[in-house]
Amino acid sequence: MRYHHNGFKPGDPDVSSAALDHRRVGDPLPDTVDVLIAGSGPAGLCLAAQLAGVPGIRTMVVEPKLGPMEKGQADGISVRSMEMFQAFGFGEKVQRESMWINETTFWAAGKETSLDRVARVQDVPDGTSEMPHVLINQARVHDMFLDIMRNSPSRLEPDYGFKVADLIIDATATEYPVTVTLENTSPGREGQTTTVRANYVIGCDGARSNVRSAIGGALHGDAAHQAWGVIDLLAVTDFPDWRMKSFVRSEEDGILMVLPREGGHLVRLYVEMDKLSDNERAADRGMNADDIIAKAQRIFRPFKLDVKEVVWWSIYEIGHRLTDKFDDVPESQMAIRSPRVMLAGDACHTHSPKAGQGMNVSMGDAFNMGWKLISVLTGRANPSLLHSYSGERRAAAKDLVEFDHKWARVVGARGQDDATDGLPRVAREFVNNLPFTCGLTIQYEPSALTGAATHQALASGFDIGKRFHSAPVIRLADAKPMQLGHAIDADARFRLFVFAPANDTCAPGGAVASLCDWLENDPASPVRRHTAAGEDVDSVIDTRVVFQQDFRTLDFATMPTLLRPSVGRYGLCDYEKVFCADHKLDQDIFDARAIDRAAGCMVIVRPDQYVGHVLALSARDDLAAYFAAILRPRG
Repeated sequence: MRYHHNGFKPGDPDVSSAALDHRRVGDPLPDTVDVLIAGSGPAGLCLAAQLAGVPGIRTMVVEPKLGPMEKGQADGISVRSMEMFQAFGFGEKVQRESMWINETTFWAAGKETSLDRVARVQDVPDGTSEMPHVLINQARVHDMFLDIMRNSPSRLEPDYGFKVADLIIDATATEYPVTVTLENTSPGREGQTTTVRANYVIGCDGARSNVRSAIGGALHGDAAHQAWGVIDLLAVTDFPDWRMKSFVRSEEDGILMVLPREGGHLVRLYVEMDKLSDNERAADRGMNADDIIAKAQRIFRPFKLDVKEVVWWSIYEIGHRLTDKFDDVPESQMAIRSPRVMLAGDACHTHSPKAGQGMNVSMGDAFNMGWKLISVLTGRANPSLLHSYSGERRAAAKDLVEFDHKWARVVGARGQDDATDGLPRVAREFVNNLPFTCGLTIQYEPSALTGAATHQALASGFDIGKRFHSAPVIRLADAKPMQLGHAIDADARFRLFVFAPANDTCAPGGAVASLCDWLENDPASPVRRHTAAGEDVDSVIDTRVVFQQDFRTLDFATMPTLLRPSVGRYGLCDYEKVFCADHKLDQDIFDARAIDRAAGCMVIVRPDQYVGHVLALSARDDLAAYFAAILRPRG
C-alpha cells in the first residue's frame, strides 16, 4: 500500500483528505449528478465505492430503506470476489472475520441408519487461488464498502428513504439527459417526489427494478415452483458436521443445506419446503420460521436440533430469469447512441442461492462497470466504451442462470443414483462445478478489451479474457514476499506486467530496458499517448516488471526510470514496480503460470483484474493498438 506520496499524513492511511466541495450528510438533494445509483445492495455499493475515489465525479446513491442493512440475505463469498476485495483493500479483514469453507460433506439416508455421511470433498481445489471461499453476513460486506465511501475524498453516503419512481431519457441532450423522479419513503413524507437530473443512472434496485421498467426491460425465464426456507439461527445439535458446509438429504422429508457462519456459532440453513402450483407464490402459503425449523428437524433425524435464537429468516421460490439487455440502447441504435441507463445485479438477472453466486455476480457486474464509467467521466475513454458492459456481463449472467437452473435440479432431485468413484451424484456434480462456483469460469470473448489468443502460448497460465491468476513474487526494493495480483488496486488503472526473458537483468540494450525506454519516451507509446500532461506516468497504465533471477542478484538502482518513477507533488521515487520470481520458497511464477522463459512476454490486465491481452515483448504496435481502441489520446 502506497501513501505519503503527496506529503506526510498522520493517522489511518485508508482515510483520504476530503474534497473541499464534498456533499455532507443532511445537505439538500442535488439538482444534478454525474451518476445516480438506485439501490444500496452489493452491486450499488461496489460501484459507489469505486466512483467515490474520484472527487471530480459527483455520485448519488438512493435507497428506499431508512438505513443500512444489519442482517440476512446473501452470505457466500467466492474466491473470485475475495480477489476483488483484495483490490479494494479489505480482503484480509474479510478473511479474519469470516467462516472459511474448507470441506463440504454430503449426507443421505443409509442402509442401516436414517442418515449417514456418504461423501466429503475439498471445497476449493489446490492452486485455485490464494484466497479462500468464505461465508459472512452480507451486511458486513456492505459495511466495508460504506467505509470506503465515507473515507474517500467524496465522503459519499447513501441517501436513505428515497427510491427511483420513474425516469425519462432525453436522447438529444448532451448534459444530464436523464431526469429521475425520486419518491420519498420516510415516515410522514411517503409519496412526496423530487427530481434529479443525471448523466448516468444505474439500476441496482433488485428484481422488481423500477429503473429496468422505466427503460422497457423485463426479466424472462422460468421458476421451479418450489418453496425454500432460509434461516440464520443459534442452536444446540448433535449433528456432527454443524461447522461444515453440508448437503443433507433425508429419505422422506427432502433436503437442506448447512452453511456455518462467522463467529463460531451462527449457522444458516436452506430448507426445502413445499411444492408450489404454477401461479402460486411462496408467500401465499403463510409459512414462517417455525415451519422452517420443524421441517429441518424432520430432515435431521435422528440428530436433534434445539433452536435457541432465530436471527433472520425468509421463505422464497426459485426463479431463473434474465433481461434482454443491461442498458437502455436498442441493438439497432448502438452505432449512434451510448448507454445512459444501465442495470446490475438482481435488476437484470435472478437465480437461486444454491450455488452461492447471486451477490458475487452482482458485485462482478459493478466491478466491470465501475472502471468504464470512471474512464468515460474523466475523459480517458469515449462513451461508446459503455456498450461493452452489457455485452460482457449479460453473457456471464446467462451462463450463471443456465448453470443454476441445472444445479438447483440436481440438489432438489429425489432419490440417489449409484455412487461413481465413491461419490453420489450431487457430490460428483459439486466437484465438477467447483471452478464455476469459485467464480473462475467467466471468460470474456475477443473484443477491443480482450485480445485474440495469437500469443497465448507465451503465458498459457494467464488465460486471455479470464481473471488474472495471481502467484507469489519477491518485490526487489524491499525483498517483500507477496502476491503479484495484490499489486492491482480498484483504481481504474490498467496494469502492464512485463515478464523478462531469461538472463535479462534490465541492462541497457536488453529487451526489458528497450521496452521501458520506448514506453516512457516514444510518442507512439500508449503510456505517452494516453497520459495527460501533469499526471504521474503510471496514472493510466501502471507498468511493472517481473524478473527470473533471485532478488539478491539484481540492483534496484540500475532499473530504468519508468520502473523508478517520480510520483506525487514532491516527485518521490516509487519503489514498488519491480519484482523477482520467488526462489526463496520455490514458488517460481514463470513455472506456475507457464510463462515462456526464453522469450518472456507482456500481460495486460484490465482494471477489473481480467487479462486483456498477452503479447510478445517486441509487439509494440499491437500494444499501442490495444490501448488506442479503448482510450483517448491525451498526451
